[in-house]
Amino acid sequence: MPVLCSNLRVFAKKLGLSVKTLQRWDATGKLPAKGILSGHRFYTEDDLLIANGLKPIEQERKIVVYCRVSSNGQKPELKNQLLAMEAFCLGRGLTVDEWVSEIGGGLNFKRKKFLAIMLSMLKGEISIIVIAHKDRMCRFAFEFIQELAVSVGCQIVVANQESLSPQQELVEDLMAIIHCFSCRLYGLRNYSKEIKDNLKNAIDKPKQDLTELNTEIQC
Repeated sequence: MPVLCSNLRVFAKKLGLSVKTLQRWDATGKLPAKGILSGHRFYTEDDLLIANGLKPIEQERKIVVYCRVSSNGQKPELKNQLLAMEAFCLGRGLTVDEWVSEIGGGLNFKRKKFLAIMLSMLKGEISIIVIAHKDRMCRFAFEFIQELAVSVGCQIVVANQESLSPQQELVEDLMAIIHCFSCRLYGLRNYSKEIKDNLKNAIDKPKQDLTELNTEIQC
């Protein structure tokens, strides 16, 4: 599996070269760097093998289609989504190795099949992940997942740039967000009350101790 080197300096150190030499090799095409990730060029372990005159180990990588809906009531939509992806992949000439469909909310990052795909991707076992729309992968943080994919040489192909989510699903996700933040706000209020009570007790205790001391002195 290709492992990402953090930057040019780290990779140059592994080769025992200067950063300038590595930059020159990149410019001349002797050892091109990979695309830019978070503003920086990067290399993989395969590049390390090439630089040392070795041939990278070829590994068969899968093309995976991932489809998702939020609830059991949307199973007809899931079927339509799969049919649309079949037509899309056929039109693109993509030979799909694995079809994955799942029922779970877009805000839930603990979906079993979703996590299995992410782990497989990070292991370098997947070359392409095809989804109907980016919110089929997740409601938020799609760009972060895409960055991870790029770092391990995986491409996420989005079939449709327009939202394919049913209106009811979007409403449910928004309600989930509101509920989550409401619970946090309620928790913060309780925590604030606890802090105030503790502070009041801390202030009252010295007063109480001082009163008891004065009583002892008078006695």
